[in-house]
Amino acid sequence: MKTITIHEDNTGSGGRYHTTVEGHEAEMTYSRASDHLIIIDHTSVPDALRGKGVGQALAEHAVSEARAGGWKIIPLCPFFKAMSVRHEEWQDVIK
Repeated sequence: MKTITIHEDNTGSGGRYHTTVEGHEAEMTYSRASDHLIIIDHTSVPDALRGKGVGQALAEHAVSEARAGGWKIIPLCPFFKAMSVRHEEWQDVIK
């Protein structure tokens, strides 16, 4: 699979990371709880993209953004929560 380009829409109180792959959009939404804390609350990957690493790419992007921004993530979304348990190297940004 080629590199997945992820975009961000930020509303100040929250936002979403999203990408379009093979004509299908996938997204991960978040709410900002404070300047140093976001809540990942939903991940949506169309069936056509399942198993192609799109959800993982969104999760890795969220972790990268948290590290760059100096904030922590509360993993409310079941998908992101499961990913955070599997990736011990993410624990520095998981609250």
